[in-house]
Amino acid sequence: MKYVFIENHRAEFSIKAMCRVLRVARSGWYVWLRRRHQMSLRQQFRLTCDAAVHKAFFEAKQRYGAPRLADELPEFNIKTIAASLRRQGLRAKASRKFSPASYRAHGLPVLENLLEQDFSASGPNQKWVGDITYCVPGVQGEHRRSNEPRVCLEY
Repeated sequence: MKYVFIENHRAEFSIKAMCRVLRVARSGWYVWLRRRHQMSLRQQFRLTCDAAVHKAFFEAKQRYGAPRLADELPEFNIKTIAASLRRQGLRAKASRKFSPASYRAHGLPVLENLLEQDFSASGPNQKWVGDITYCVPGVQGEHRRSNEPRVCLEY
């Protein structure tokens, strides 16, 4: 505040007199005068960090928070990235919840669930069910048997 006062009243009073009255060193005034238009190293670092975080954030469709952006930007610390996000007012959007295709308005006929998960039958040929199982080599075992339970058509 004292240096700003000196700057505002340079035309009226001498710098030497104002520094003496305000009890500041003249060398301090001249250092402040030289530095006030320069960016500090910290400010330069923050500008580069903010630019990198901003770019990565929007490339990730605004879905990544600080932990995932830290994986994308290994040159910056997670706390540095979090501070940059706060400074810029950026918040990650939550991903949309998965919605199965049969619940969407796709215009195709969707059949009713007639069994309602009641697979018990008193005799054969009363309830027929189908199952689609994708075989991934090496996952189901030697004979491509899945460990998932199957609906038994016997009674």
